[in-house]
Amino acid sequence: MYRSIVIILVVLLQACTGKDERKDKLPYYITSDFTPHWLSEKELQGAVHQIPSFSFINQSGENVTEQTVSGKIYVANFFFTSCPGICKRLTNNISLVQEAYTANKDVVILSHSVTPETDSVARLQQYAEQYKINQQQWHLLTGQREALYRIARKSYFADEDLGEVQAENDFLHTENVLLIDKQRRIRGVYKGTSEADIRNLIIDIKRLQEER
Repeated sequence: MYRSIVIILVVLLQACTGKDERKDKLPYYITSDFTPHWLSEKELQGAVHQIPSFSFINQSGENVTEQTVSGKIYVANFFFTSCPGICKRLTNNISLVQEAYTANKDVVILSHSVTPETDSVARLQQYAEQYKINQQQWHLLTGQREALYRIARKSYFADEDLGEVQAENDFLHTENVLLIDKQRRIRGVYKGTSEADIRNLIIDIKRLQEER
């Protein structure tokens, strides 16, 4: 009798607090407005926005594809090597992620060039050396402009267009840094020029590692 009363009280307490265990986990971002969604296990069985297959070249001249990040958490951003100010701050801040997870092979960084016509493999290699980039963990990517812009806009939602329709050849620009889980789903969005935001990203990577 006593045990039954205790069970009933526990159930009532949980109902009153309204705690949603889903919110202990990082949200999912499935639309370009970056509205966070906390999804149940059942909802995750359906179609959830995922970064598609891709193929680019890194600063070492190696092919980087979705297989490179298979089973890994990765950070994605967009930059160009001739950027005078913002990209420098962005790269310096992302270096904090490299520093925090330098010994962790399951955390990868993908930085996509938005000016692939000038960011050759050789230029990316110079940039990597300039910023002391760990080339086993941090890939600076170039390739076909069309493919880079398509995955940027359609998959990473990476364009600060204030809701305006962008022409295919319009220059892509964004300070957003995205956290991608092992299933290539967007789990975090951060302002790359903000050191505070990047430190939150570092914490969220740890949270994502602990998810089951």
